[in-house]
Amino acid sequence: MNREKERIVVIGAGAAGMMAACFAAQGGDPVLVLEKNEKTGKKIYITGKGRCNFTNLCDTEDFFSSIPRNPRFLYSSVYGFDAQAVRAWFEEHGVKTKEERGSRAFPLSDHASDITRCLENEMRRLGVQIRLRTQVQRLLMEDGHVSGVELAGGEVIPASRVIVATGGLSYPSTGSTGDGYDLARQAGHTVTETSPSLVPLNTLEEDIPLMQGLSLKNVQLTIFDGRRKLFSQFGEMMFTHFGITGPLVLSASADIQKQISRGYLEAEIDLKPALDAEKLDERILREFAASPNKALCNVAPALYPSRLVPVIIDRCGIEPHTPVHDITRAMRQALAQETKHFKMTLTSLRGYNEAIVTRGGVSVKEIDPATMESRLCRGLYFAGEVLDVDGYTGGFNLQIAWSTGKAAGEGARETEGERI
Repeated sequence: MNREKERIVVIGAGAAGMMAACFAAQGGDPVLVLEKNEKTGKKIYITGKGRCNFTNLCDTEDFFSSIPRNPRFLYSSVYGFDAQAVRAWFEEHGVKTKEERGSRAFPLSDHASDITRCLENEMRRLGVQIRLRTQVQRLLMEDGHVSGVELAGGEVIPASRVIVATGGLSYPSTGSTGDGYDLARQAGHTVTETSPSLVPLNTLEEDIPLMQGLSLKNVQLTIFDGRRKLFSQFGEMMFTHFGITGPLVLSASADIQKQISRGYLEAEIDLKPALDAEKLDERILREFAASPNKALCNVAPALYPSRLVPVIIDRCGIEPHTPVHDITRAMRQALAQETKHFKMTLTSLRGYNEAIVTRGGVSVKEIDPATMESRLCRGLYFAGEVLDVDGYTGGFNLQIAWSTGKAAGEGARETEGERI
């Protein structure tokens, strides 16, 4: 038997590709990973701000509520390799881990490199070959079965199974430039419309950039399309020179894709969600009573972050140096209104270069959810972000990569007998 023809080729050495290679190699067949970058796991290094939030340890039943697109497709793979199992796998392979707020799991060291090194070591132990700076340009197929790949320079690599784990379009500097979509189309697959997701948002108002760098914690962000509420969540966000970002905003971007592509949306921040209108008025009166002769601009920092003060006072139409004892009830009500309903106009999503993941990809209707094998071309598998599945921020997308990567690796390994 020609061992080269029975080779398993994995295209892409990101999270899904490396995990797929680890499980594929356990069957004894030669496994070759082809990566166009100069190193493996390039995108892993920047996840979680370099700390790598590698999964989310919420209950598996709750996991799927954080997958806004095609969650049912993931049932088999996620239950087959859930967050607890992923954490155990990394622990068993030498990565000490920890759990932080929101059930987010990180390496204990806070170094994403620990995750990549672990996967590299396991691939090496299993005899997986890795070729870097290697671009795949074409899938080779015979009679509805994959037979290998052709590289950009024309070199042909025979293989009986090919796993495509090339990522999407997000962070193109890490090599995610949509190559996998082209390969999928070569095999007759449908690629659904793609867009940036988990991405910052552009705003219209000229006063937003004045607060660049200001982080808000424990606020409520709500987004409307006309009167229809599209998103409402509690958490953290930040103002930028172009608009807004942060965990709340990234999650919101996953829910407003279609609507913002059609036109502007309205958003509002509740800066004091723990206080109802009455309690908020009492709080404002208490601060005013403590300093009745001071100017509003000097008392307001007790209520708001300093960079927000001039913006919120201006929006209320109040002269900043008005003494607090001269503030009328109407002015006070205006402050309360702005506090509970700080409005913004959302104009668009930012681009792929700032997106954590890509929305859209290879249609899951054409993929076996248990093995990740193509329903159109035998021996062809897909894993990770190249698929039309994505999650919210918080470790969910890397969990998708691990689960689908393992499923693809095992699927390719276990069906080897059919490949002869």
